[in-house]
Amino acid sequence: MPKLRVETIPKRVGTEYPAPFRAVSAGRTRQRLGDAGGIAEFGVNLTSLPPGQWSSQRHWHSHEDEFVYVLDGELTLVEDGGESILRAGDCAAFPKNTGNGHHMVNRSDRPAVYLEIGSRQPEDLTTCSDVDMMSANADGRFTRKNGTPYE
Repeated sequence: MPKLRVETIPKRVGTEYPAPFRAVSAGRTRQRLGDAGGIAEFGVNLTSLPPGQWSSQRHWHSHEDEFVYVLDGELTLVEDGGESILRAGDCAAFPKNTGNGHHMVNRSDRPAVYLEIGSRQPEDLTTCSDVDMMSANADGRFTRKNGTPYE
């Protein structure tokens, strides 16, 4: 079992964001490698981002650390402090509870592929920086920042 066959791991396209926020990441493809290997303490995702797409809404985590490593292509990392280019071999780390909203945008003309690695804390709250949305790991629902659900 230790060796995983990546080609057999299901691909999830897009996000589960509510309709007003999902279009920017509709082409993102994610394979949950950690889940396929039975890992419960942290997640590992192999993600492909087509040109013009965002990895996610810009966000930060209350209780989860997050790390990305670019395998192929070029991405623009957008954070509170500005933008940085990430290319194959580059990585970025996002410690929990910093309030530093981040995401990546593929502004190149070809797909980019990267690994996402993060802890899995049941008490985590993901807060979006630029839109009225948050999500709790406890139930996975997306709500407005005041807690009211999206229809």
